[in-house]
Amino acid sequence: MKDLSFRVYVDESGDEGFVFHPDGSGSSRWLVLAAAVIRKKNDLSLVRTLEDVRALLGKAPRKELHFRDLKHEQRVPYIKHVASAPIKTVSVLIHKPSMRDPEKFQSEKFLLYRYASRFLLERVSWLCRDKHNPGEGNGKADIVFSNRSIMSYQELTGYLQTLKTKSDPLDVRIDWNVIDPERVSAVDHSRLAGLQIADAVASSFFFAVNVNRYGEVEGKYSRFLLPTCYRHRGVALGYGLKFWPEDFQKLKSTNSHIAMFADEVNL
Repeated sequence: MKDLSFRVYVDESGDEGFVFHPDGSGSSRWLVLAAAVIRKKNDLSLVRTLEDVRALLGKAPRKELHFRDLKHEQRVPYIKHVASAPIKTVSVLIHKPSMRDPEKFQSEKFLLYRYASRFLLERVSWLCRDKHNPGEGNGKADIVFSNRSIMSYQELTGYLQTLKTKSDPLDVRIDWNVIDPERVSAVDHSRLAGLQIADAVASSFFFAVNVNRYGEVEGKYSRFLLPTCYRHRGVALGYGLKFWPEDFQKLKSTNSHIAMFADEVNL
């Protein structure tokens, strides 16, 4: 059997709660699930990227990096290094207050996360299919999620197996020539450079869309990452950037701050 062609690292930012207080506290309004996709032959370059970042920030070698724990002046050079790495990114941005049936996603633990994973892996599979170079492996991807200790990844694998079996009636658009549910795993964030980079990507887009309790967002990090977004025929919206449950224009009408993406999603 030929080697795999891609490695995909997945992490999230935000939570799955639905307790929204008027002062902005409570659950996050947005949940962002993001993937950093790299050709397997380039995977070790992510280790070097993190080594460079740690050296620049004065962190100890092999120090685990959490984007949220850094100061703004540290996040900026970190994300610049991430943006220069040989990766493509896919991000699913879910605005929970716009969901018409939140009860459905509160009745079963981690259902929203699994739903976001479906959207994410659909687009990851299209990216890998589009970018596969003949002779570089079998076109398939190794999928590595950042481990959430409270969640069963066997259930996630089972969910993907169900999607594969029922792809047509459920309108699942994952390219199963790329994604094999048996090649999905979960690893602690600290163990892999790629997962720490996926964390930086997810957090960057989260900061750009989730209004904090002071009424502010920070879009600088995500702007550095926009060139890494997966594009199909030059279009990022719906591909490297997937907004849900409403389309981008409807969400923009009630979340004016995301207009920052309007002129950039078609780059």
